[in-house]
Order: sequence, then structure tokens, then C-alpha cells
Amino acid sequence: MSLEELQLKIKALEEELRQAKHGGAAPRQKITHMSGEVVDTNPYSRLMALKRMGIVEDYEKIRTHTVAVVGVGGVGSVTAEMLTRCGIGKLLLFDYDKVELANMNRLFFQPHQAGLSKVEAAANTLHFINPDVTFESHNYNITTVDNFDHFIDRIKCGSLTGGPVDLVLSCVDNYEARMAVNRACNELGQSWFESGVAENAVSGHIQFLIPGESACFDCAPPLVVASQIDERTLKREGVCAASLPTTMGIVAGLLVQNVLKFLLNFGEVSYYLGYNALLDFFPAMSVKPNPQCEDSWCRRRQAEYAAKKASEPKIEKQEVKEEEVVHEDNEWGICLVDEATPEEASSSACASVPSLVQGITVAYERPAPVDEATSKVVDDADDTSLDDLMAQMKAL
Repeated sequence: MSLEELQLKIKALEEELRQAKHGGAAPRQKITHMSGEVVDTNPYSRLMALKRMGIVEDYEKIRTHTVAVVGVGGVGSVTAEMLTRCGIGKLLLFDYDKVELANMNRLFFQPHQAGLSKVEAAANTLHFINPDVTFESHNYNITTVDNFDHFIDRIKCGSLTGGPVDLVLSCVDNYEARMAVNRACNELGQSWFESGVAENAVSGHIQFLIPGESACFDCAPPLVVASQIDERTLKREGVCAASLPTTMGIVAGLLVQNVLKFLLNFGEVSYYLGYNALLDFFPAMSVKPNPQCEDSWCRRRQAEYAAKKASEPKIEKQEVKEEEVVHEDNEWGICLVDEATPEEASSSACASVPSLVQGITVAYERPAPVDEATSKVVDDADDTSLDDLMAQMKAL
């Protein structure tokens, strides 16, 4: 521990002692029951009022839900705090990093927590905010083989009742960890949210992923960004990513808002919602799963979802016959026709890239599968000697 960090810890301890000596803040009282009564003495009265206003059918049901937060950094720590203040039943926290002084631009961590693991610091702070919430923290890297197996087990059996968690929230800042969460959720059929903030700190996004029903992270690996800047150009040797507490707070708010809509069944959950701070622009869209996804579990979930939809009773739609429009005066017989050729229509229908809304761009495209027959022809042509090719040219 450096001298600067030690001095900050000493100052924090001196401040706590000073407050305790002069009375300080009133001691926090443990909340023993979340009452549905909307009264001033109930700390959750304004949350419970959502039921009285007809927004939520039963807000108190939030106490029965369990959410796993992977990555307790700029977005994840604020997300965990919001869920704690909303009265979530249980939080599982996963991270292998430690709190550093460089993290003080965040909305959550404090200088005296430097050196602690992020999950330990988060659990301690959140417990004081709401002791009613059950916390389970895991200080390890989920991408290693042994830790990945334990991570899957906690998602599968980590809820308040010993069953699967209700949601997994990915708030990590690297591709490898996102792919680990994606693999685990595809294997378990677990719905989850992915979130992220760009390295330029002025754009971010959230994405809701349902295995088999929507695109997984491997179906469309990080291809949707709300920024107008190619993020690959921002990575330079010796230069760290930018960080703004405002952008991280906004992304965390969008994430938790959609988590509450999903858990309490109100409003419409966003499948993808971006944020561009430079233009205050919020593009939204949904991406269907890729039948050729490289994740075998994703393809299996797609087949299961297709079979489920096929087994559902079909609702017959009444055909509405459109009346032919007859112009009273069309002296020259003018009519409108589609100018697209059949080849163009076929090419458009077979496009591998999903139709993206304004403000969202494709970072890169997955290479198209190689046609074995075409490849064989090319290989055979390559065996032709230069002399043979010259002879063929002269014969023309």
C-alpha cells in the first residue's frame, strides 16, 4: 500500500472518530419487514406507491427476486446500489478486481475502501443501505475453468429458494468475460442483460438476451454501438479508457429500469437500447438469433424455442380483402411498379447483417462460410502450370 493510500485511510478513520465523538449521524435501524402500506414511516413508501398509482400490480414481490451482478465496476456498482435501494431480495456479486484510487470517479466507491476487493467493499456498503437484502459475494475471475463451473452452479442454485436466479446482469468491461456469461446463460437457458460503456465514455448500451428467442452475444458479437466513432481506433499503447460517472450512471439507470420492468411485469422491456451522449440519442432495436451461431448451446436453444412456438395453437387471422382502387380519371393508364429485380430482392433477403436502426453500426461482419465446391474448383485451377496457361492463351 502506498503512502498516499495509507494517508487517505487514516483521514477517513479520523473523520469517523470525529463524527462518533460529536454525535454524528443517527444510527441506522434495521428494516425488519417491507410493508406495503404507504406511510411516512415506511422507507419504501414511494416505491410501494407505484401499486396505488396502477403502475405495478404488486411491488412487494421484489423481495422474492434474486439477481446476479457480474462486474462491480462503474456500471455494476451503481446497478447493485439501485437494486438494493429498490428492495431486491438477494444480490450475487461477482468480480476479481480490487478498489483503487483511480476508481474514485465512480458514484459508489470511497477512498478508504482502496485495497479491498470490489465485491467485499460493495457488500459492506450495500448492507448498511438496506440490511434486508441478502448478499453473496464471489471474488474470482469467472473465465477460468474451475471458477466458471462454480459460476454456473451459483446461477443455477443461488436464489433465495435454492433455485435459479431470476436475472443475470453483465456489467463487465471486456469481451472474454462477456463471452463467459453468454456461454453460461445459453447453457442454462437463463435470461440476462448485457451492458457496456464505450472507451470514449460518451456512449453506452444495454441489451436483453433470451436464449433461443433473441440473438446471443456470439450471434452478433459486439457489433452494435451507439457511438459514431470506431472504438477500435481509441485503443492506444499506454492510454487508458476514459470514464465519466454521468455516462455510467445513465447506463446503470437504464439497466435497472428494464430489470424492474422485467421482474415486476410492467411496461415494455428494451431488447437493445443505446445512448449517445454527444447527440442525446437513444437508438432502440431487437436482433433475432443467428441460425449459424458458433455457440452450440445457442443453436440448441433456438431449436427448442422453434419447437415451442410450433406446438402453440395457431390463431387464425381473418383475411381482410382489400378493395381495388379504381380511379375515375386515369387517361394515360399510369400505375406504380416495384423497380427491384428478382436478383436484388433475393440478395436483400439473404443478407447476413440484420437491418439496423439509425445510430447503430456494425463493428465487423462474421466471415461467410466457404463453399466447398467453389473452393475445390479454385484449388484445381491453382494446380495448372504457367506453361499450360500460356499455351491456352496462344490457342485463343
